[in-house]
This record gives sequence, C-alpha cells and structure tokens, in this order.
Amino acid sequence: MKLNTYIDHTILKAIATVADITKLCSEAKQYNFYSVCVNGAYVGLACSELMKSDVKIAAVIGFPLGAMTTKAKVFEAKQCIEDGANEIDMVLNIGLLKSGYYEIVRDEIAKIKKTIGSNVLKVIFENCYLTNEEKKIACQLSIDAGADFIKTSTGFGPGGATIEDVRLMKDIAQDKILIKASGGIKDIDTARAYINLGASRLGTSSGVALVTFK
Repeated sequence: MKLNTYIDHTILKAIATVADITKLCSEAKQYNFYSVCVNGAYVGLACSELMKSDVKIAAVIGFPLGAMTTKAKVFEAKQCIEDGANEIDMVLNIGLLKSGYYEIVRDEIAKIKKTIGSNVLKVIFENCYLTNEEKKIACQLSIDAGADFIKTSTGFGPGGATIEDVRLMKDIAQDKILIKASGGIKDIDTARAYINLGASRLGTSSGVALVTFK
C-alpha cells in the first residue's frame, strides 16, 4: 500500500496564508501525494506551484456549509476548473436533504457534474449531521447524479470520518462510486483502516506525518 497515493493534502482553514499554500504544494511534490485540496481563491496559486508535477488540484465549493444557491455553486465550480483545478469537492445542501427535498439535492449535484465535465466531482455529506438513513439516501442521490466520489465530511463539523460511516457508505456504493474519508485522519492505523474498508482517497492535513511515521 503506497499511502501517499491516497492522500489529498489539505489546508482549508480561514487563516491559511499564501506561504501556507506554497508549503502545502511543496510538500505534495516532495511526498508525491495524489493532490492538494484548497479553497477556490488559491487554485491559481496551487496551479502555478504544481505546474511541473503530477500532483492534482482539488478545490472545495459550497464550503463548508453547503447552503449556497445552486447557481452560486455552479459558478464557483466553473471558475475553479478554469483556474486550473482538476477536481471539485462540493458540499451538498444538508438542510434540503434533511427536509426530504431529494430531487433538488440530486439535481444540484448533477448540474455541478455537468459543469465540470470529465473532471472529478466529490460530494461531501457532513455525516455527523445525518442519520444512517439520510447517509444512505445521500449515497444513492450522488450515484444517480453521476458524481465520482462520496466524501464523509468537511473537517469543519463536530465530527469527521468514522469506521462505521465508511463501512455504511461502501455498502451502498459497491463499485458504483468511490469513497473519500476525510476529517480527523491523523494516524497511520486509522488511514490504513479506511483504505482497507474501501476508501480510494483520504483527505487530511496530516499527510506528511502519516507518510513519515516510523
């Protein structure tokens, strides 16, 4: 298992500076992480820093609440791709999902996927706010909408990824959609556990610590 190839090396906090983003990209190149994951304002900078590398760029949209309008999310996704992002991590509308407005939630995901075309779309659930039944519904809506990944959490809610949630998501996903575990992944055993359960990607700000653990 080459752990580095699973990692989306991430910095999304509000106080992240230009120097922090530059360091993130430098580390991603040094350790050959799969991607960096940044806020939209820093996609251009990341693109410049990673120009001569194989490291991908993921941008978050509708982050971290998911409560923006669909038009705003579509615009944000389009702008991030134009600026050089290869992947989009979107937060679904949690309130509409919990309200039972499933068609609207599905259509929003589908519109964003259509906007970014062949680029990868990951749908963030924020599982700590959802019941198990809502998690299952979110999985199926993401599959139906043509998304590429389902993702456990933003890392900004009161809870992150859990073994139980990744197992539940895999039960629904099967081979129809990939899984990204994110939020609170800080040690090698946890990272390996998620991969063994079927996660294809790990979102973490602790990537360097994970791959240099001895």
